[in-house]
Parts: sequence; structure tokens; C-alpha cells
Amino acid sequence: MRLSIFLLSCLLAAPSMAQPTAREWNYGVVGWNLGNQLECPPTGVDNESTDFCNPDNALDAETAWGNPKVSQAMIDAVKAAGFNAVRIPVRWQCHITDASTMAVDASWMQRVKEVVDYCISSQLKVIINTHHEKWLESRPTYACQEENNRRLKQLWTQIAQAFAGYSYDLAFAGTNEVHIPDDWGAPSAENLAVQNSYNQAFVDAVRATGGFNSQRHLVVQTYTCNPQYGLQSGGFTVPTDLSDNGKKYLSVEIHYYNPWDYCGGTTYYYWGDAYKTYGTIPSDKEAKIRTDFNTYLNAWWNKGLGVIIGEWGVSDHWNSVGNKDRIHENMTYYAKTLSSEAYLDGIATFIWDNNAFGNGQEKFGIFNRHDDMALVADWIMDGIRTGTGVGIRSLKSEGRVPTYRKYLKNHRLYLERDGRVYTLQGYEY
Repeated sequence: MRLSIFLLSCLLAAPSMAQPTAREWNYGVVGWNLGNQLECPPTGVDNESTDFCNPDNALDAETAWGNPKVSQAMIDAVKAAGFNAVRIPVRWQCHITDASTMAVDASWMQRVKEVVDYCISSQLKVIINTHHEKWLESRPTYACQEENNRRLKQLWTQIAQAFAGYSYDLAFAGTNEVHIPDDWGAPSAENLAVQNSYNQAFVDAVRATGGFNSQRHLVVQTYTCNPQYGLQSGGFTVPTDLSDNGKKYLSVEIHYYNPWDYCGGTTYYYWGDAYKTYGTIPSDKEAKIRTDFNTYLNAWWNKGLGVIIGEWGVSDHWNSVGNKDRIHENMTYYAKTLSSEAYLDGIATFIWDNNAFGNGQEKFGIFNRHDDMALVADWIMDGIRTGTGVGIRSLKSEGRVPTYRKYLKNHRLYLERDGRVYTLQGYEY
């Protein structure tokens, strides 16, 4: 019999006050994004506005984009499906009571805490961030740098203090997809420098609050969360942490919708050499994922940093009803390939779920939040489940999980028991 890799993942992710490094925090993480909820602006507030506000309907923001209010049952369903971590995007700028101090409305802070608590009570790891903070994300310029960094420090000081007593299962992520509006192209040296300064301001603010936050897992980003921009010369600078920390408690966050013309649901309906007989496929195939992940490991993991894919996914799209099942099978294959490679490399992944369904661009829905979290995109979950393995061979005995020692070798996590070594995929080493 084989032990479900998702059961193992939950055990690796069990809440604890033990102090993990960023790379240890990421081991076995198969995560889900609570998309289009706490990062929404309240109804009547311009999504692209850089202004701060706290309107009377601010607490209704989480339902403003058509999704029901987040509940414990919703998070329990995510856990039951096999995920062991949740990324919670949060917009704060629509809940600011005093812009001069970046004071967050106490009711909104409490609501964010409630949703985090739902996850913690389900023994899920959690990431909270600043998401769609347009005053920050839309202005990566020298002209705004000083003001933005001051505000970012004020904001993160409050967040860090509010969550100071939470276990190390909670991680903080500083920014999200910083970019000039409507321009996702190559950044200037100025854009890159400002993003790096955001990362440093975030780390400085959180660490200054002390306690568990002195060594809490912090997640910093490349420009637009595009890995290629982080890899170019001057693209990503590792923030300076407390002297005793080194790089142990920092992860680099990237987003991976590659190739977008397939993942975004715009051009290609098939992906990979295994499916090239069914239709035209993009040039980025299976080998590209392997090459990309090796590049990220060499650039960041080998320097002691963790690596997190904060968002990924495949939009539901098909070119005819007759081909729908085959195309879904191909999406399963993509999800399996990406999940497997990331899992074995110790890269944490968080699939994007915006509760959008249908056929076309950015239909990334997985669970239907309006139907008791019914699993709609079962073809995606099948890929994740198979990609992250079906168990560790010979490691189940009388329904109990035996003790084991885990260690890293050549960027991969291995388990040892009774002198025998296994990979997470169930193969004896």
C-alpha cells in the first residue's frame, strides 16, 4: 500500500512553533490561492485607483467581485481536496483610516485574521500579502520610491504586529506583480531598482517588530513576479536580513503561467510533445519547465533562498465540444508535469483559483464557491495529485506514518528510514 503524498504533505505542514527555514517551509507545499476575495475593492471604488479610502461598505469588499463570503467550510473543502497551504491575496488600501500613518481599519484587520484562522485551524500553511495595492504596484518609479517605501513600512509594521503571535506556519509576502499600468514588458533599470527597494523595505519593517517576526518566513518578489526579469543583470537583489538570519528565512516568489498562449487560454489548446499529434502546440514544452526550474534553483535555491511559485494555472478552454475531454486530459498532463517537477525540487506551488468558469481566457476556477465548493476542474486536481505522487513505498504500517529523517541532496528532498532512502515520489533511492 502507498501513503498518499497529500497526507504526507499535511504532516510536513502541521502547525508548529518550530522554526523552519524558508526552504523547509516550502517542502511538500501544494497550495491554493483564495483569488478574487480579500484583494477586491469595495463596490463603487475604482479598481485602478491609487487613492486610499475606507468607505462605509469597505467590509463588503470580499464579495464585490461576485464571490460569496469566505467561510471555514470553504477552507475545509480546500484541505479535504488535498491542498496543504493557502495563499491569501489582500488589498489594504481600501481599508485605510488615516493615509498619513497608513492606519488599517481594525475591522478589516480582524476579518483578515478570521480567514487566516480558518486556514490555521485546518492545519494549513498560509501566506498573506499586499495585493492590488495600486499606489505601490503601479508606481515603480524613482519619483514615488521614497514615499512608497515609507508607506510600505508603515503598512507592514501594522500587519506584522497584528500577526506577531502567530506560528511560523504563517508567512508574509511583500508585494505582488509590480508593474507600470498596462505594461508587462521588459522593465527599465529604474523599475527593477524600485522593486528591489520595496523588498528591502518590507523585510526591514517586519524584522523590526521582533518576536516570531524576527525569523518568520518572508517572501520577496521579482519585478511583475516574472522570473526572467529577476534573472537578468540587476533584476533581483537579495534583501539584507538580520545578521544572524543570512538568507535562511527568505523565499523568492515568481508566477508561472508559461506559456501564456496556452495557460491563459488564448491561442493553443494542446501543450507538450505527448499531445502534438492532436493539434498545434507552443514551442515551450516539457523540457522548458525542467530547464526553467533548474535555472531558478541555480540562481536562488543554491544561495540558500526558498523558491515559491505564488501563482500558476491553466485556463479552461476548448475549440470544440468534441475535443473538450481530450483538451482537459491535456490540461491534466500540464498540471502533472509542473507539479511533479516543482514538488521534487522543493519549490512550493500555489495554483490560481478565481472562481471563474466557462471557455476562454483566465477561466481559472477549480472549486465552485457558490455550490458548496463543488470540485469543477477535476482534471486539474487529477494532474496535481498524480504530479505530486501516489505515496512513499513501504512507508505505511497499520495505518500509521512511521518516523523518518528528511534531508536535502542535489536540490531534492529525500526520506530515510531503517537505512533505506526514498524520494517523495515513492521510489527507493
